[in-house]
Amino acid sequence: MTADRSTGAHDSDRSTTVLKLGGSLITEKDRAETVDEGALGAAAEAVADHGGRLAVVHGGGSFGHPYAEAAGISSTVGSHDVPAVMAVHEAMKRLNAAVLAALHDRDVPALPVHPFSAAARDADGALTYPLDAVATMLDEGFTPVLHGDGVVHAGEGVSVLSGDELVARLGTGLDADRIGLCSTVPGVLDEEGEVIPVVSSFADVADAVGASESTDVTGGMAGKVRSLLAVEATAFVFGPAELSAFLAGEDVGTRIE
Repeated sequence: MTADRSTGAHDSDRSTTVLKLGGSLITEKDRAETVDEGALGAAAEAVADHGGRLAVVHGGGSFGHPYAEAAGISSTVGSHDVPAVMAVHEAMKRLNAAVLAALHDRDVPALPVHPFSAAARDADGALTYPLDAVATMLDEGFTPVLHGDGVVHAGEGVSVLSGDELVARLGTGLDADRIGLCSTVPGVLDEEGEVIPVVSSFADVADAVGASESTDVTGGMAGKVRSLLAVEATAFVFGPAELSAFLAGEDVGTRIE
């Protein structure tokens, strides 16, 4: 069913999909603050063709990660250095603006959501993030576009809130039906580099997954798998060639359940 792209009228299907566009996919991760225009454009086309209730999250790639690494900030280690924290946040806003522009060029009614303004971690690292605004955006026919960001962290100052954590929070808080992580790899890979069809527990892939090759302060593939296993919705990890198929409701890449 195709949605009316005006903000007031939209698809009557209430099923919700959460899509993460990996930072390694939409940026050139080894070139500072460089968008991969081709990959981002193709992803935006797939989103435009989808037309249903969709929340989008994107990673940091060559925008947020280098600043966080330089400041020694991660998902568990924070900082009270305001210029360093702002450098991460402003870089992510610049990438978010590029993602929004690509979606707007294709008539997707996308709106920005900057998690820094509403999320918090307690001293144990547990995340609190109310999703009323995101849910209302979806109800009004908009496509909310969130991103990895800083997050105020009790006892740590500001730490990193990863896109993968946001996906898990959205999956639970929005009662999502499907979750997809689109990256540069075709799925979760085993030690021979082959796609693992189904992952039911972290023990299934513990020996195979590890940190990404480029700068990543959020846990690489291991962090993605752990986050998705904690969500009730069926999730998939897949490459860009399968994005349209995922949005069409097909099983692609690695299924995480």
